[in-house]
Amino acid sequence: MIRLKTIFMSYVFIVNKTKGTNLGNADVANSFFSRFKGLMMVKKLEMGLILKLPSDRSRRASGIHMFFMRIPLDVVFADSDKKVVDTVTLDPWTTYTPVAPARYVIELEIGKIAESNTEIGDELDFACESA
Repeated sequence: MIRLKTIFMSYVFIVNKTKGTNLGNADVANSFFSRFKGLMMVKKLEMGLILKLPSDRSRRASGIHMFFMRIPLDVVFADSDKKVVDTVTLDPWTTYTPVAPARYVIELEIGKIAESNTEIGDELDFACESA
C-alpha cells in the first residue's frame, strides 16, 4: 500500500501577501496520481492541499470535482504568478470550473477564505517547487 506522505511533497506555508494574512499549511500534489487522489475520502482536514496543475491548462481544464469527498472545502484558484483568480466554497459531490485558468488549486479547511479575507486579485506566497 502506498503511504499518503510518499505521494505528496513536504508541506508549505501559504501567505496572502496582499492582506498580510495566512491560509495555513498545505501539502503539494504535483503528479497525476497525487492530483487524482487529492483529498478524497478524508474525514478531517489536518492541512490543506495545493494541486499544482500543468502550465498549459485552460479555464475548463482547471476545474475540480468533489466526488468521494466527505467534507466541504474552501478552494482558491491562483495563476502562475500566484495571483488569486477565483475562490469558492464547495460541498461534497459537486463540480466547479473557475472563472479564469489556474496553475494552482488550493484546497483548504472551510472558513479559511473568510478568515484570511482572501479575494480575487490578491497575491499569494508559497513555494512548491522541488529543488
